[in-house]
Amino acid sequence: MDDTVRYVSESGERLSELPFGVDELVSAYRAMRRARHFDDRAVTLQRQGRLGVYRLFRGQEAAQVGAALALSEGDWLVPTYRETAAAITHGMPLSTALLYWRAHPAGWSFPEDLRILPFYVPIATQLPHAVGLAHASALRREGAVVLAFVGDGGTSEGDAHEALNFAAVFMAPVVFVVQNNGWAISVPTERQMRNTRIVDRAVGYGMPGVRVDGNDLVAMLQVMREAVDRARTGGGPTLVEAMTYRLAPHTTSDDPGRYRDGAQTEERERSEPVSRLRALLTSQGAWSEEAEQELLEELKAEFDEAVAQADAAPEPTPGSIVEHVYASMGPDQSRAWEALGGE
Repeated sequence: MDDTVRYVSESGERLSELPFGVDELVSAYRAMRRARHFDDRAVTLQRQGRLGVYRLFRGQEAAQVGAALALSEGDWLVPTYRETAAAITHGMPLSTALLYWRAHPAGWSFPEDLRILPFYVPIATQLPHAVGLAHASALRREGAVVLAFVGDGGTSEGDAHEALNFAAVFMAPVVFVVQNNGWAISVPTERQMRNTRIVDRAVGYGMPGVRVDGNDLVAMLQVMREAVDRARTGGGPTLVEAMTYRLAPHTTSDDPGRYRDGAQTEERERSEPVSRLRALLTSQGAWSEEAEQELLEELKAEFDEAVAQADAAPEPTPGSIVEHVYASMGPDQSRAWEALGGE
């Protein structure tokens, strides 16, 4: 039996009563379209030599944006290297995201009131950190919830097991979102695990588990709001498996044609999240081609301004590589600082 939560069909038809009003759905669509625009423009910048190796998220916008929209301002976001869409939805300035993917030190420093940990490249190491944040929040009675992302491949790591087990035992206010995009770089899900229903693991840890259509933003937002509310009110963690698909290469240095059939990707393109929600809104009379073009003009202007801000960031000094490793420099950092000409 298919227990995947879904409200909107692949063609954009409503399958059941929608839990949100039209205005909220339009706002969610704008956030998702903003993420898609960033991804497209970031790839262009990388091809121009103005960005480093970039981790694309095309096709996974609903899973990321829907999850991030369920958070409140004081909640924490703990991303992997692919969650730029979630980060900019939660409040990361576009210019900061661009500088980060340029490996510019100015992109390593986030606004002080923005609760986002750095993008994690080591697989699944962010999950114990997320649980630590959540447990600390509970001990301090701050009321904050932590959203932690991981991919299907990342759930095969030991860090994932330790984090899920600890979170369940201590009823930590954390929501784990597994973006099951079908691929652990070049390895398909069915080749890295015997039971490909990752959500089934939830019962073993003693926490609720939900499988959701990760390309259906309506379903994603509804499932996440329930999970976040459960965590905030003392109900502990939830494991959410968001079924999606990585339409793009693993990174801008990857050639997916070496390990997967292009016809499969073309087939999955039909159920991608942006066009699905747009079709729903259009059928409800809430969106039009004029509205789309107006939004794209706004997004272009915003992105162009972000690029200008990133370009204006001062060149880092050599000593900045050790300046903020710790709150106070230790002997090793002090020696490096002096050797690099720090002042």
